[in-house]
Amino acid sequence: MLVDREPADAAGPQSRTAFRTAIIMSLSSSVSSGFHSLEDLTDWRTRSLNAPSPIQQFGPCGRIMKNSAMVMTIQDPASQRLTWYKPPLTVLVIKKVRDSSVLPPFMQLVTWLIEEKRMVVFVEASVLEDPALAKDLRFQGVRDRLQTFRDGTDDLQDRIDFIVCLGGDGTLLYASLLFQQSVPPVMAFHLGSLGFLTPFEFDNFQEQVTNVLEGHAALTLRSRLRCIIMRKGDEGQPAKPPTNLLVLNEVVVDRGPSPYLSNIDLFIDGKHVTSVQGDGLIVSTPTGSTAYAVAAGASMIHPSVPAIMITPICPHSLSFRPIVVPAGVELKISVSPDSRNTSWVSFDGRNRQELFHGDSLRITTSIYPVPSICAADQITDWFDSLAECLHWNVRKKQKHLDELSDLTHSSSNDTLDSLDRDS
Repeated sequence: MLVDREPADAAGPQSRTAFRTAIIMSLSSSVSSGFHSLEDLTDWRTRSLNAPSPIQQFGPCGRIMKNSAMVMTIQDPASQRLTWYKPPLTVLVIKKVRDSSVLPPFMQLVTWLIEEKRMVVFVEASVLEDPALAKDLRFQGVRDRLQTFRDGTDDLQDRIDFIVCLGGDGTLLYASLLFQQSVPPVMAFHLGSLGFLTPFEFDNFQEQVTNVLEGHAALTLRSRLRCIIMRKGDEGQPAKPPTNLLVLNEVVVDRGPSPYLSNIDLFIDGKHVTSVQGDGLIVSTPTGSTAYAVAAGASMIHPSVPAIMITPICPHSLSFRPIVVPAGVELKISVSPDSRNTSWVSFDGRNRQELFHGDSLRITTSIYPVPSICAADQITDWFDSLAECLHWNVRKKQKHLDELSDLTHSSSNDTLDSLDRDS
């Protein structure tokens, strides 16, 4: 058993030495009973201490009340690894649209998945309508073996085991849109302009995809926001059915084409927090913190942090700054009754619609995250994306003192003397 402090009766140096010897012997026996080395055990203890505690009791009497409506359980990020309870058979390949440079990798990937891995490959029907694919005679045999679907018409839920994205971050956002409930694991290759969500390079895709299909991969569980628009019905008419959407990046409420400031009421768990006056409001996930939110002055938050970010857009107040609230709360956004104009809302840049007086938008964390496959691990991938996309913390390096020796050989007195001589 591991002990974290010395016993109370260890008064002298000899007792403390004996105590430490006992700890080392205990660690050594732990190593022999399952750990490969003391370094492995130390690493395990460090991760355990840094991870959220599974113990729900505090002292002899205090404990957390059991709640069946718990939104999420926080895990040690090191334990989030992909495993398949049966071999994946169907794969959805999402390609960046209107980009001819992605066509060769796309054809290479789907051909390999069908002929080498014997998988059933789904692609969007509009992808095969590309004239460049229709003219490629070598691709005809593979083309006839592809399964197609159309967005908004065909339901892919429970039909796809694995998703591969080829392009920029927009391809992973599109994958999130297609699956409004449980999302299959997503492997995203960087073939676009941004790479926050696409950590893989395509050069050795065969080895990388094979590793994932064999279950050797770390995961980042990217939380999504569940958004419901409640419409106020006209007098004598029943209210319209609510709009229900899941978003990966952010929900944006703005003033639209109106010249007046937005006047938006913000509630958290039913309590009125503030009225937002400005150009609008951004409600984002940690994944979306490096998108529109960071451009509006918010902090960048790691995707594994369970939180919701609230960022004003050009607020007409010096004191309203971006805030972070727990992931389990419910936000309610509505147009203030005395507002001069309505507001507009968009979800991950799509489905833009107007919010009228009396309508409300309710936002909370969804129970369906996006399992994004890591190229290395959660921390390495995230900081690599910041360095690659934002050139984070890059500046010209300060010169070493040896390079400024010319300044050390002169003094203010020498300068004054030379001025006197010149005069």
